[in-house]
Amino acid sequence: MMNAMGFKWKACHWGHVIFLLLSIFISLCSYGQSIQDLSSIDVDELSDEQLRTLVRRAEEAGLSEAELIQMAQIRGVPQEEIDKLRERLEGLDLIVSSSGSADRPSKRKPRRQFDLNEITRGMIDPGEKDLDKEEKEEYFGMSLFYSKNRRLTFEPNLNMATPMNYVIGPGDMLYIDVYGQSEKYYEVYVTPEGNVLLDNIGPINVSGLSVDEVSNVLKSRLSRFYTGLAGSDPNTFLQVSLGNIRTIQVHLVGEVRLPGTFTLSAFSTVFNALYAAGGPNENGTMRNVKLVRNNKEIATIDIYDFLMNGRANMERQLQDQDIILVEPFEGRVSLKGEIKRPRIYEVKSEETLEDLLKYAGGFTDEAFRERIGVTRITDKEKAISDVFKDQFGFFMVKGGDSYEVGKVLDRYTNRVQIKGAVFREGNYSLSEGMTLTQLIKKAEGLRGEAYTKRITLLRTKEDLSPEMKQYDLGAILKGNQPDVPLRAEDIVRIPSIYDLNEDFYVKIAGEVRQPGVYPFAEDMTVEDLIMQAGGLKEAASRTDIEIARRSSANTARDYSEIIPVSVAQDLSLNPNPIRLQPFDNIAVRRKTNFALEKTVQIEGQVKAPGVFSLRHAEERISDIITRSGGITEFAYAKGATLIRRTEFYQTESEKIQKQRNLRNLLERLNLDFEDPTESQAMLLSRLAKALVEREDEFMVDAEEAIIAAREGLLGDIAESRAGISPVKIKETEAIAIDLETILKHPGSRFDLILEEGDIISIPRQLQTVRLRGDVIYPTTVRYENFRSMSYYINRAGGFDNRAKRRRTYVVYANGEVARTKNFLLFNVFPKVEPGAEIIVPTKGPRVPIRPGELVGLTTGLATIALLLTQIFN
Repeated sequence: MMNAMGFKWKACHWGHVIFLLLSIFISLCSYGQSIQDLSSIDVDELSDEQLRTLVRRAEEAGLSEAELIQMAQIRGVPQEEIDKLRERLEGLDLIVSSSGSADRPSKRKPRRQFDLNEITRGMIDPGEKDLDKEEKEEYFGMSLFYSKNRRLTFEPNLNMATPMNYVIGPGDMLYIDVYGQSEKYYEVYVTPEGNVLLDNIGPINVSGLSVDEVSNVLKSRLSRFYTGLAGSDPNTFLQVSLGNIRTIQVHLVGEVRLPGTFTLSAFSTVFNALYAAGGPNENGTMRNVKLVRNNKEIATIDIYDFLMNGRANMERQLQDQDIILVEPFEGRVSLKGEIKRPRIYEVKSEETLEDLLKYAGGFTDEAFRERIGVTRITDKEKAISDVFKDQFGFFMVKGGDSYEVGKVLDRYTNRVQIKGAVFREGNYSLSEGMTLTQLIKKAEGLRGEAYTKRITLLRTKEDLSPEMKQYDLGAILKGNQPDVPLRAEDIVRIPSIYDLNEDFYVKIAGEVRQPGVYPFAEDMTVEDLIMQAGGLKEAASRTDIEIARRSSANTARDYSEIIPVSVAQDLSLNPNPIRLQPFDNIAVRRKTNFALEKTVQIEGQVKAPGVFSLRHAEERISDIITRSGGITEFAYAKGATLIRRTEFYQTESEKIQKQRNLRNLLERLNLDFEDPTESQAMLLSRLAKALVEREDEFMVDAEEAIIAAREGLLGDIAESRAGISPVKIKETEAIAIDLETILKHPGSRFDLILEEGDIISIPRQLQTVRLRGDVIYPTTVRYENFRSMSYYINRAGGFDNRAKRRRTYVVYANGEVARTKNFLLFNVFPKVEPGAEIIVPTKGPRVPIRPGELVGLTTGLATIALLLTQIFN
């Protein structure tokens, strides 16, 4: 029987299978997979197994034939490819299982929920040329159906409780439960004749009846077999519920984007059908959608009623073979300007401008509401009219009208402004008879720096040109002059005395904590400015302070007047202070010979190595070695080296040193003061504040500027001279010293005076000699007494072929260098000491003589020979 059914299906439904295949491709598109366009499908590339898989998936999808046909029509499969598919499928053994038997297992399944998004997704291309995105948004309500990511589907909920008023029809599945004293369960489909077939009972007609009525009919019929159902006191009960509901076919015609027949759920409404068809097209009405049943118009749907009031008429369900007719629109008007939804609206006859404004959401906040301009199409031409506010309720709109809502004027009817030296500047309302003094009073009065001898009033004349008026406000306030009446858009400007003068300031530099520019104040003294600058530094001289004051002489020779001053240590009041004047420049000098402590370091083979502070400016190497306890018995005095900073060394400035010292002190106190007292807490607060202030300083020291200038000069010299390699700048360099002589003759010319940052390095006894350069095998060998440099060269394999023997030199452990000397035709090599390094330079790569150079050389020699011959002859 199954083979017969499969053969019948194969013979009669090839077109359905093709559309099943197409639906699978469409569903793949709905899930975001990228496949080729169906219009370019090549059936020859599909294998038999692929065809069987696609047919099986189509069966599992459970899509109706009508839905698949609609989607295939949209996708546009070529007829030639459809014919190929039909021939391929006829040669396959396709068996499709039947379904719909009334004797199913009694396991109830939930109703299948139709997803109209999945049915229609891909059917309508968002980029269709007939109606682009701007046009969709231009027509009010169109976006309800045309949105790319549609969320509102009007889809009925099929998993709700069985509605008692639902009308049963062919294709519905009924669950009939008999429970109580007797128990029985039926799961039946309504046949095309409208009957349900119950075992041992026979057919019962239920088509056209509601669920409640079907319950009564079945109860009456089954009570013959289950007597407990009858009587006033039953002990057996019956319940009817709806299983999978039937599908109905609804026809959408007229001005819809996808006209045709749609298979929908029996719970569907008109909005479900319109959504499945893509809604009305650009010519379709949204105000007069008709529902036709049995050749009679039974309802008219106004989509605007749903958009404005939320009434979708969900209770009006569609029935099989219903027709939804979307006629062309009756009339459309354009509404733009200062309204909340500027769109094109469809209007009905006898609708007023007030109704149209409701559809548009009303006016915006800046709309001019007293009048709306309308452009109306007459029989011959266009006409412009004005509709006033009191006419909105009875002015009838007409198709083709264009309404524009204007904007309020960007001006004020009663504004005056006041600016300048008042407490509350800004805009104020102009009351009748308001004067200048009343406006100042509204602005909380004049500020102390107000200049009242001359104020200005900017007035706008009737021709909108500006006019400037001047008044003596001081005289007006005293009553010596009459008050000034104000007009709309007057602007009163009261200047400040600081607007008329240059800002005064004074400047302080030198040994103060916070040098810089400070505002000038009358009767300010030097002590006041120093206190504002954070006080004097430790290095500041109280008696060497200068005031540089701008010269008042009219000669071009004098720039400034220098005034020497002195201050008390505690900056106490001076009975005869010198008053500062605007633009004074105060310089606080440093104390004579003031300097921070200078340190040197000694390391290596001394008894007490470490850091030593210099006692005076002429302390020498021998003094520091004596203070360190002298050298040890393992010291190699000949290898001692003095490392000294060059002029390019980035010396830590006094400011940075103090900042580091403050940070270390603060860290130490934080560790010591676990539970600080009030005085300790204040100390920590002062230190933290001082540290922050120092970190915020960004002054460039003079030493840093000098170093930068020197580096730039050397770089310029290296760039301007050919053959000079870039200068390598070093911050430190080694100085060779003769420590043995220094220790024997302290204070001699060999005993150098130490400087800040010097490092004396004394190594242990050395026993090796290092060989580098152009020798056969560069290595380090053991030092042996009374051996010449030739001995050590031989220990390294001898000179290489390209070695410059006459330029060989020795670098001793203390940094001294000795080179090879030449006497007649002999090389006198320097003496080798422990820790020395023998360096043999190379001649460099041998450059072959080019043919051109050889020709030039030969020609030159021949010329010289010819000249000599002529001379001797």
